Amino acid sequence: MIKMPVDGFRLFQLAAQGFCCSQILIMIGLEDQGKVAPELIRAMHGLCGGMGRSGATCGVLTGGACLIGLAAGKGTVSEQAHPRIHRMVQEFLEWFEEVYGSLLCEDILHYKLEEGTDYPVKCGSTISAAYDKVQELLAAHMEPENEYE
Repeated sequence: MIKMPVDGFRLFQLAAQGFCCSQILIMIGLEDQGKVAPELIRAMHGLCGGMGRSGATCGVLTGGACLIGLAAGKGTVSEQAHPRIHRMVQEFLEWFEEVYGSLLCEDILHYKLEEGTDYPVKCGSTISAAYDKVQELLAAHMEPENEYE
């Protein structure tokens, strides 16, 4: 399945509506699947601003791991997680740290997040790149095995 590139205007629109990076990443993933899951979007709010706006682990990173889980994770008793889910998340984490030089929100933003301040809208290109990387990993790891090999 070919995914369309992330629409920059859509990212800006969601940020202007008050959603943070981790929420936006999951929202565009759900939209690509034709799904709506407000409970999941609310849960992603805990990852905003490096978890609770602490500046710790970047919400784009944790959101990307969640997006991989959305596609490849176990969700019910009768489901099985994709056997490569952990490898996909590890590869995403390694890529993220290599590209951005850190896993921490404040290091990446070069901005101290403080309670009561507006959330900086600086993450559009990071969200877009992370979304593309997640799609690349899912395509590479979840393609059906070639039965003739």
